Amino acid sequence: MCQNRIWKCGLVWLGLALIPSLARAEGLDYPLTAVASADGQSLFIADLNQPGLWKLSDGKLTPFFQASKKFRTPLNRVRCVALDRSGKVLAGDSSTREVYRFDDEGKPQPLTNGGIGIPMDLVVDPDNNIFVSDLELKWIWKIPAAGGKAEKFAEVDAPHGITIDADKNLWVVSHGKNQLVRVTADAKVEVVVEGRPWQFPHEVELDKDKTAFVTDGYGKAVWKVPFGGKPEKVFSGEPLVNPVGLTWQDGKLLVIDPRAKGVFAVDSSGKLSPVPAALAK
Repeated sequence: MCQNRIWKCGLVWLGLALIPSLARAEGLDYPLTAVASADGQSLFIADLNQPGLWKLSDGKLTPFFQASKKFRTPLNRVRCVALDRSGKVLAGDSSTREVYRFDDEGKPQPLTNGGIGIPMDLVVDPDNNIFVSDLELKWIWKIPAAGGKAEKFAEVDAPHGITIDADKNLWVVSHGKNQLVRVTADAKVEVVVEGRPWQFPHEVELDKDKTAFVTDGYGKAVWKVPFGGKPEKVFSGEPLVNPVGLTWQDGKLLVIDPRAKGVFAVDSSGKLSPVPAALAK
């Protein structure tokens, strides 16, 4: 499986000179985040305002799930998307306070009976357990692989983005006192970045060397934090307007910006990635 939000393998980045490519599509309105398919060939994009999920494959953008605009219906306010270990699409929705897994017929099936507050991000461990960052209730929840009642795993103040490393540590972007923390497999919370260097951090991704990449929406920037090191700004300013989502696809880090209505792709050497002509405005 290629790089994506679940496997978190990544590549070694050489300097990471960010040269963006903007993929705008007629259908996208407010894309928050995305995840690559298991084979790395497709991208599932969560759109808050459409609302629902889009699938980008072979340069074509098609609806994967069109949610109702009626509040309290599945994925009416979709905020995050991921894959489980069998390649099934997962999505978190604040309107129904739920995490869904899509079945073979493409229908979202609830997993917790409304047991989550505001699910901001999702990640899956090697045993297919799902971890959810809950902004409202200030918990990292653990959902068993088969679904069922969500279990409290670790308390983190104002958690947003979440990812997992090869040692099963969860890395969490927080809007609390310390903006990047690590939660060990036994639920101990450790500080990675002290203080609040970012204006409004959203999501975090890792490469194989555990360099963390963080989006700062208000700062219009992407940052990196080398393992054991200090935050370094990678890129800021145009064409980024309000970068939110991060994911890996085929060796490239993708940055999803809802205000720009686009996806910015950077390969491992920092070179421009091609944008499907079908998506360019």
